[in-house]
Amino acid sequence: MALCVSGYLLFPSAPGYRRLPSQHATHAAQTRLRCLGSPLGKTFYLPAPPWPPHPTSPLPSQPNSSESRASASFFQRAPRWGPSAPSLSLQLRLLSLRCTPPALAAPSPCSVMASLLLLLALSAPGTSLFPPGSGRLVPYDLLYADGVRAYFARDWPRAAELLQRALHSYSQLLAARRGCQGRCREEAGFAGPPAAPCWETRFFDRVLQRAECLGECLGRRLGSESSLHRASREIQEDFEQREPYNYLQVALFQLKKLDEAVSAAHTFFVANPQHLQMREDMEKYQRMAGVKLESFRDLQATLYWEAYETGVQHYNVDEYLQAAVKLEESLEEVLLALEDCRALCEGPQEDDTEEEMQPGLYEAIAAHYIQVLKCRQHCVLEVATKPGRVSATDDFIPSHLDLLQFAYDQVGNHALAAECAASYLLFYPSDELMLEKMKQYQADLGEGASVTSRENIQRYVQRSLMEKKLIYYAVEHLGGTFDDPDPWTPDELIPESLKQKHRENQEKQRLENLDVGEQKQRGPFTFEGITVAMDSLQLNGSQRVVFDRVLTDSECKDILRLAKAAGGTGDGYRGRQSPHTPHERFEGLTVLKALQLAQDGTVNWRDATLLLHASEKSRKIVESYFTPGKRLHFSFTHLVCRTAVEGDQDGRMDLSHPVHADNCLLDPEGKECWREPPAYMYRDYSGILYLNDDFHGGDLFFTELDAVTVTAQVRPKCGKLVAFSSGGENPHGVWAVTRGRRCAIALWYTLSPEHAEQERMEAEDLMRQGDVEQELSHTDVEKHMGTDHSGGASPEPPVPKGRARSTSQRRMFSSESGQQPQKLRARDEF
Repeated sequence: MALCVSGYLLFPSAPGYRRLPSQHATHAAQTRLRCLGSPLGKTFYLPAPPWPPHPTSPLPSQPNSSESRASASFFQRAPRWGPSAPSLSLQLRLLSLRCTPPALAAPSPCSVMASLLLLLALSAPGTSLFPPGSGRLVPYDLLYADGVRAYFARDWPRAAELLQRALHSYSQLLAARRGCQGRCREEAGFAGPPAAPCWETRFFDRVLQRAECLGECLGRRLGSESSLHRASREIQEDFEQREPYNYLQVALFQLKKLDEAVSAAHTFFVANPQHLQMREDMEKYQRMAGVKLESFRDLQATLYWEAYETGVQHYNVDEYLQAAVKLEESLEEVLLALEDCRALCEGPQEDDTEEEMQPGLYEAIAAHYIQVLKCRQHCVLEVATKPGRVSATDDFIPSHLDLLQFAYDQVGNHALAAECAASYLLFYPSDELMLEKMKQYQADLGEGASVTSRENIQRYVQRSLMEKKLIYYAVEHLGGTFDDPDPWTPDELIPESLKQKHRENQEKQRLENLDVGEQKQRGPFTFEGITVAMDSLQLNGSQRVVFDRVLTDSECKDILRLAKAAGGTGDGYRGRQSPHTPHERFEGLTVLKALQLAQDGTVNWRDATLLLHASEKSRKIVESYFTPGKRLHFSFTHLVCRTAVEGDQDGRMDLSHPVHADNCLLDPEGKECWREPPAYMYRDYSGILYLNDDFHGGDLFFTELDAVTVTAQVRPKCGKLVAFSSGGENPHGVWAVTRGRRCAIALWYTLSPEHAEQERMEAEDLMRQGDVEQELSHTDVEKHMGTDHSGGASPEPPVPKGRARSTSQRRMFSSESGQQPQKLRARDEF
């Protein structure tokens, strides 16, 4: 049973109730909730009218029209001017609220009746669940929902107030949870091992006391049942990613509170530096008159990051005394932040399983405890990841000690330098350089001097190792997985059955983080004249790379000539409207069609074979870089040109190619990529070989799974090859081509021979037939080649450095090219 009270659906229960905005108060395409009294995991769907979309611009000067609000394509547009309107994904996420789990015993009829009477009383006019001055902390997700509702209603004063209260409530809730965990750990801790005969009752007696302490403490600090403050995981992620500040800055901007709006926008931007619309907004704020420099402040700044970066700056300019002060401050704050994070791990956990059969007592305890331990272990990654960054700073705590030991050594404080060195050796006890430094420090301090590591670091390492031991035991004997966040974990701690998997994970991580200087370790990628312009690290992702000088200018011109000559007769679109946008024309040509047109005399034979060999050269490069030792097969090859339609570019807001992944179906709302039909699931790697740059727009960009947050961007240029894995780790799109013609060779590869491109095999057969015909008409070909020295010859597949071309290699290539051997030997380099 549920009642609609003050615009919310209320569900009575023994300990309290959960709320959900009703159909009369909010609009959503689908409302998901898990109700009391139903089996755990049971899902109900409540249909409701669509949520009203956000305005195209928060500025009053650009009101919405009903037509634009109803447009389906409107939801993908970004505001042209003014602070960014937040993502519409919140429409559903706000309402995905988790209900309180069923009570152990069903509530009595009297308790149900009492709850109903209470709800009826609360529904009277002027009654509120949390009246002002009651001392109760209003749940942050309730305030957030009301604030966003006011935002969409353009009630800017109320939206700003509610969003600020939501942020304050969230902060207070976290502080209450951390404080109560610390207090109850002291008041109801586990002092010493329980006596053997009755260990179970003694142990659970302390567990019940701890639970009672937490319930009493949270109830007192929150002023209400702690279950009322359990929001869905989606809402928690919004607050962790600072999404409310995005809404808040728009509301404050509308209220002419410019300094506060700038602070809110800057706070969001620090954690989301790749957000395109916010980046534009920040540039506009910087140009606005009256905006003060001090307004660009992070309202959620963490103290240790500022201290750490300041310390590193002092360290880099040899100001070691100042560096030591700041690094000590940072290390102290980092350890406190770790304790705060670990305390929150003991709070309520989101359970997405749909199991109806609950585990037994000890299985449930073990599963939950291991979950808590894993959460605690990953706290080091959380505190080591700077807001706005994707990856954590490597060895964050050991790096503090390494820097401190060198700084103290430089200022002559060998006692503290030795202490830091000894602390560092707790993480890496066999580090030869640090062991040598320890010998030096002990010699400087004298034989009688005692050098010990810091107690807080000893406790940290011992506790971490004990937790890892329990986790690895559980993984080995109870199942599951564990991604160890620390590279310093001793090898002997890992069970033998898990060591191989652990090494594979570390190697995979190492390969994904390789930079240009480490390419020799990756495989034999040393092709003459070709350079790696950007790797995965520089492209802010994994399995991405950009190569330069794959083609020369003359070779690009030859393939462009082929594209122009085949424009009206090519496959597929033949210059028709692009399938992705009405503002561009689209032309495509496969290698088989190119050879057929060349055979008919419609296009130049050399240009057609050049397309074939240029794509083969690209395949060898990608294979050598990503899959050395494994054969990559062509899945599809397509010469594609996109041409902007003149006079149809004003006010254009769409993309030349929408964001997508190449072997899975991208679901931006769910942040998933489903590897299922109709996706080309067999594609493993993708490539784009660019032919020109004399156009406006048309840059390739990568995003996160939300299809909005841009992580990297690549500007096309003749001879530039972009390659990447085809899965959900690399969603990508193409910005609109607003002037000129953009041409490139699109390439897809597969590791599966059964999915190799059949048309390409036919094209190679056709080229070999053409070779025979070329040999028969040798004199005519010589005459033709002698009068066409300006064009480029068919490219030879790249040869690694240090390996001389054999005569057989040259002969084989010249026979495949369809050109005169003498001509190829005169120009066999790409």
